[in-house]
Amino acid sequence: MSENVFEGKCIIFSAPSGAGKTTIVKHLLGHNLPLAFSVSACSRAVRGQEVDGKDYYFLGIDGFKSKIEEGAFIEWEEVYPDNFYGTLTSEIDRIWATGKHVLFDLDVVGGLNLKNHFGDKALAIFVKPPNIEELGIRLRLRNTEPEDKIVMRLGKAQKEMESAELFDVIIFNEDLEAACKQTVEVVSKFLQATK
Repeated sequence: MSENVFEGKCIIFSAPSGAGKTTIVKHLLGHNLPLAFSVSACSRAVRGQEVDGKDYYFLGIDGFKSKIEEGAFIEWEEVYPDNFYGTLTSEIDRIWATGKHVLFDLDVVGGLNLKNHFGDKALAIFVKPPNIEELGIRLRLRNTEPEDKIVMRLGKAQKEMESAELFDVIIFNEDLEAACKQTVEVVSKFLQATK
C-alpha cells in the first residue's frame, strides 16, 4: 500500500452465487457506516445494465493478463477458464485515501486470499444459503444464465460451502431481514473495535 494513506479495515463478503451476498452488501452500504465498496476487475463482458467502473472494471482477457504482469492485483484468480476476477491494489488505496474502510464482495477463494493478506484488519463473512436446492431455485429465478451454467455454479457452490468454517463469521441467509440485521450488528462491532 502507498505511504501516507489511511489504512483502514476490510470487510470481506463471500458466498456461493445466489446466496444473497450482494443484497446484504447493498443493505449494509445503506447504513451510515464509514464503508466504501471495492469494485472488482474482471475479464468478462458487460452484462445487462452493468456499468464499467461501478459494477466491475471490465478489462477483457488481454487487459486482465496485462494487469497480472504489472503486479497490479492484490489478489486474482481464474474462476472458470478464461474468466478472471481480481482486486486491484489501486482500488484499496483509493478507498483508504477517503478515510473509509473497504467493503469487498468476492467469491470464496478471493475472500480467503484477502483474509490471509489483511489478517486481523479484516473481517471475513460467509453468507450461507439454507441449502443447495434453495440455491438452485434462486439462480433459476434470476433468469440470467443457461441451465448448464447454473449446474456448474451449483457444483462450485457445494465445494464453497465446505469452506464456510474458514471465515470469521457465518451469516445464515434463510430470512433476509434477519440476515441483514445480524450483518449490520457484526460489522458495526468490528469497525468500533480498536486493534
